[in-house]
This record gives sequence, C-alpha cells and structure tokens, in this order.
Amino acid sequence: MPAKQKPADSARAHRPIVSSAHLASEQLSDLSEFEFALMMSANAFNRWIVRCMSAAGIGDLAALDVMVLHSVNHRDRPKRLADLCLVLNIEDTHTVNYGLKKLIRMGLVQGEKRGKEIHYSATPAGRDACLNYRRVREQLLAEAATLIGRKPGELARIAETMRALSGLYDQAARAAASL
Repeated sequence: MPAKQKPADSARAHRPIVSSAHLASEQLSDLSEFEFALMMSANAFNRWIVRCMSAAGIGDLAALDVMVLHSVNHRDRPKRLADLCLVLNIEDTHTVNYGLKKLIRMGLVQGEKRGKEIHYSATPAGRDACLNYRRVREQLLAEAATLIGRKPGELARIAETMRALSGLYDQAARAAASL
C-alpha cells in the first residue's frame, strides 16, 4: 500500500487570515483578508519610516511628518498645503499643517508666502535628510526585496492594484458620508 501523500500547498484549503471575523462574510472574505493585511502593512510601514528617518539622523518625527518631508522634497518644487494633502490623500489638512510647522521648526522645511498661500520647500538640511533616508533604505531593504523572489514589475503591479483599491475605499467613504 503506497504511503499517504501530503497535499501540495496549492491544494490546501485557503483559510483567510482576518482580524475581524464578524466582517468576513462569504461575500467579502477576500476583502476582509486584504484589509487585515493592509492594516498590518500600514502599521509596519509607518514604524519603518520613522525608524529609517531616525537611523538617517533625524529623530522625533511621526510617520506623517516623514511622509510630508518626502512629499515636500519631491522633485525639488515648492508645494502648497492643498497639494500635499491631495498627494498624500489626507482630508484633515490640520494634521499636515502641524507636520509642516514641526518640520519648519526643525529646519527641514521652509515656507514662502506667495499671494495668499504659502509654498513649502525642503531646506538643504531637509534634502540631506531625505538623501540619508534613501541610503539607509537601500542598505536595509534593497537586498531583502530581492530575496522575496518577486518577478520584475510585480511590486509595481501590486502598487497599481492598491491605488485602485484606494479609489474604491474613497468612493465608499463618500457614499457612507451620505447615509
């Protein structure tokens, strides 16, 4: 009698990993699994960017502060508060404004009033902080990213899917606001 074979990984029944089983109906079990993975990824990413910036020499920043600094530094063009909120997909402008004021106090960002609006740009110290962050990021993530064994372009396709899903959630948020 032949030995009993274990089923191949692909033949195993998929068991969703979710944090809120009460939300994991049959209709939306995949979405519930995605949402849990997204929460874990968002928290890990936020922790990472804070620690990466600290390793780059700039401590005492929250995750949003780091994102604002990188967005202000992007393409070395001044940006308005509204531009930053749009790019970061943040409705609460006061949170970004608070981050900008903190970055200005730290000497990483400067503001220039043009008409009724302030245009923000990175200072030389802010640009250096972003370059140091890049060095730490490459040192710690470049090799690890290749070890995952992803095919070229696969992470870009995942990012594209995530952007599409963010649109789905934005639309659902607008619909929920009108209920």
